[in-house]
Amino acid sequence: MTMKIITCNSNIPLARDVAIALNTSLCDVTVRRFADMEVFVEIHENVRGKDVFVIQSTSAPANDHLMELLIMLDALRRGSAKRITAVIPYFGYARQDRKSAPRTPISAKLVANLLVEAGAHRILTLDLHAMQIQGFFDIPVDNLYAAPLFARDILTHYEKNVMIVSPDVGGVVRARQLAQRLKADLAIIDKRRERAGVSEVMNIIGDVQGRHCLLVDDIVDSGGSLCNAARAIIEQGKAASVGAYVTHGVLTGQAVEKIASSPIDRLTLTNSIPLTTKHPTPHNIRQISIANLLAQAIRAIANEGSISSLFQ
Repeated sequence: MTMKIITCNSNIPLARDVAIALNTSLCDVTVRRFADMEVFVEIHENVRGKDVFVIQSTSAPANDHLMELLIMLDALRRGSAKRITAVIPYFGYARQDRKSAPRTPISAKLVANLLVEAGAHRILTLDLHAMQIQGFFDIPVDNLYAAPLFARDILTHYEKNVMIVSPDVGGVVRARQLAQRLKADLAIIDKRRERAGVSEVMNIIGDVQGRHCLLVDDIVDSGGSLCNAARAIIEQGKAASVGAYVTHGVLTGQAVEKIASSPIDRLTLTNSIPLTTKHPTPHNIRQISIANLLAQAIRAIANEGSISSLFQ
């Protein structure tokens, strides 16, 4: 089978970098809107019998990018592609993975159904917010991890006295995995809200005094919790410094401004979502590329190789 790399509109620079890493070029496609904003897709190359990888994060505007992906999958299926892999660096709707209250949806399951029905044979993603989403699919799902990239970057920028910090109890597994790679200590932020309208109380589990603390998470959205955790580490914990490593920079609302004025020395994100802001990027926000990681995974899938070997 000949490999084809296709992208929609959510993250064209990342798709180009992936194609370059694979020594190929992006497939010639058109993804545009009609006057009423309906999505139109046209593939200008033959995909019959091909192994096709569609790179598309379902980031903001999430519904537009999801529809682009679904319609592209349908076009490929009708074009007789042999195998279609949806490469979704940031899997939107992943935070809606269970019923949070009566009469609420499980939107992550709905999105899984839509992707399969549209024609996806396989899913490739990065740091799923909820690991159980893999079980929502009846097709193979490969979940990549940013931890090896983060570990290499930390070793480059921090020499010693590093402590990994989980910003909440739910992220302990992710933080522990990175701490084990670095042979570093682990601390945990215990967040509690005493009552509605009262700000969160931060309790730090672990001695962070004098340490270079690195908060680790999969998503930064409004930035409020991350900045509050950073302040608690500095003011209550008396840490020497605080940084953050987060896989997906959703960064809604005033998140960029909050982080720019926070005690966080450096927030490191992957480029799973393009960093877009009305103002120049603050000095304490940077991105590292996942293009080579995605390219290695795509090559392994195309060659029927091992994905897990990328993280050993």
